[in-house]
Amino acid sequence: MNRRDELVLRKIVKYADEVKETICRFELTSEKFAEDFVVRNAISMCILQIGELVAKLSDEFKLTNDIMPWREIKAMRNIAAHNYGEMDYDILWETAISDIPSLRDYCNGFISK
Repeated sequence: MNRRDELVLRKIVKYADEVKETICRFELTSEKFAEDFVVRNAISMCILQIGELVAKLSDEFKLTNDIMPWREIKAMRNIAAHNYGEMDYDILWETAISDIPSLRDYCNGFISK
């Protein structure tokens, strides 16, 4: 793995940690998440940033590590960026509590300590 990919993965982990911290700090449930635009905005911005970062990973890295749905991760960024007013909060919540932690763990496995 090249240095640039490692730096991108570190940033992805950072944003994933911010999603987790936001969920914990506000003791979020799906109901609270749907009702609170401030936390929705915070988590949406992290997901958007993660999608932007995925696009910066080298094609070689993504092809070699194709167990992760890189295209879908980027697509979620596009949904958050372009359909924000019509965002399905259930999908966003599931992404935050299920997909983001899995992505974090996967990316963290490549980062040298």
